Amino acid sequence: MTVNKHIEQFHGLPVLDFVPAVEAGTALPDAASVAWKVGVEYDTPQPYLERWQQFLDTVDTGRVTAVVVGEWSSDGPESFAGPLEALLEAAPRLPALRALFVGDITYEENEISWIEMVHSTPLLTAFPLLEELVVRGAAGSYSGGEGIGIEPLRHEHLRALRFESGGLPVEVLRAVAASELPALERLEFWLGVENYGGSSTLADLAPFLDGSRFPALRHLGLANSEYQDEIAAAVAHAPVVARLESLDLSMGVLTDEGVTALLEGQPLTHLRALDLHHHYLSEPVQERLRKALPEVAIDLSEAGKPDEQWRYVAVAE
Repeated sequence: MTVNKHIEQFHGLPVLDFVPAVEAGTALPDAASVAWKVGVEYDTPQPYLERWQQFLDTVDTGRVTAVVVGEWSSDGPESFAGPLEALLEAAPRLPALRALFVGDITYEENEISWIEMVHSTPLLTAFPLLEELVVRGAAGSYSGGEGIGIEPLRHEHLRALRFESGGLPVEVLRAVAASELPALERLEFWLGVENYGGSSTLADLAPFLDGSRFPALRHLGLANSEYQDEIAAAVAHAPVVARLESLDLSMGVLTDEGVTALLEGQPLTHLRALDLHHHYLSEPVQERLRKALPEVAIDLSEAGKPDEQWRYVAVAE
């Protein structure tokens, strides 16, 4: 399974696809009122870098607060290295940028395992006031390039960080754990599967569960995992949970075993939201969960069959 739709909201703003908006011939909205998406379509004659330059020359980029990078290759997989360089060069023209989503690409454009991402560290260095960063891409061994990644760093203003992958390399988790992110409130990982480069184990999640990192953290997402039951059992006794407002254990192969362990652990009644969508829970366990947490908004959508022989994470290939 994989990503099948584009995002419609980002950083609290509606996403506006720049090129269709320009081609429509209508007046563009205020630059700060939308998240601007720049991308190309399959077999388009205009390359990504030309579209990016058109965006810079058309929109009042001094007021742009959010940018979404869509597909950058019109003819098969291509490294993000070129678009990254262009984005970094444009940093002085984007002084108000506070949110960046790199890789809003569906499977119809490029499977997530083909998205040739590069390390994200230069983005955080070039935009020291950035508050939200989302990166979608593949491990280098599967995309053929450098691959999704980051290096340990300190960033004073980053409040939300998410890595989306069908196979997230353990090096990403270790680099984030080694980073200094004092303002970080939301942290999410799509861990993925071993067949597509996912190499983390439960032990690699310890820095995020023991509560010793990221004092401002209020939301934690450990999702899209083959070992979702183990994660749930560890979360049941994780010190960080007491100060969370929301928890995301969705998209993986979560079964009754994991949720039973979760319910037998520390109280979760303080949570505002618990996301478990895409799961393999029986109806009795789902009902037990609802009764135990009546005031918590629980997402139990996309239920698979509890006795399913072949269980899949939501996003792999």
